[in-house]
Amino acid sequence: MGRIDESRTFIAVNIAVLTVSDTRTAANDTSGDTLAARIVAAGHSVAARAIEKDDAAAIESLLRLWIADKTIDVIITTGGTGITGRDVTPEAFDRVLEKRIEGFGELFRMLSYQKIGTSTMQSRALGGVAAGTYLFALPGSTGAAKDAWDDILVSQLDNRHRPCNLVELMPRLQEHLVPAS
Repeated sequence: MGRIDESRTFIAVNIAVLTVSDTRTAANDTSGDTLAARIVAAGHSVAARAIEKDDAAAIESLLRLWIADKTIDVIITTGGTGITGRDVTPEAFDRVLEKRIEGFGELFRMLSYQKIGTSTMQSRALGGVAAGTYLFALPGSTGAAKDAWDDILVSQLDNRHRPCNLVELMPRLQEHLVPAS
């Protein structure tokens, strides 16, 4: 199991939160509120927050805007990862990702299985990288937001987490864009 190396200085990251839903509003966005509260409690900052309808082009547009914003390190979406006709978050991610983090979706579903059983197979949760920004797509339930943050992301977005974490890789995420000498 991982551990926190207290001898290292914590590095806060800037995280954008996007709720994907045809029905959620700022007044009832419980999964977005849950993520935002946990992000701040962990010492990070919520760099941006929005609610977008289940529309792949609109989601893609906002993702591209946030990916281009060099003050945003991580984007976490909640909602739109199911298998119904309106669930299009993974399709929007496919349009922007350079690399997938396959282990994120696999780990999320493994942990989710322990809580909701075989219903977890309906989740298309995923992670990836685009232009040096991490992206994670979570199911829209508050429970899924808690599980993904508490059981995966809080430690991987803490540079003190050992044996390794995503924060220490941030400076190297765009190595492929550096011209060869």
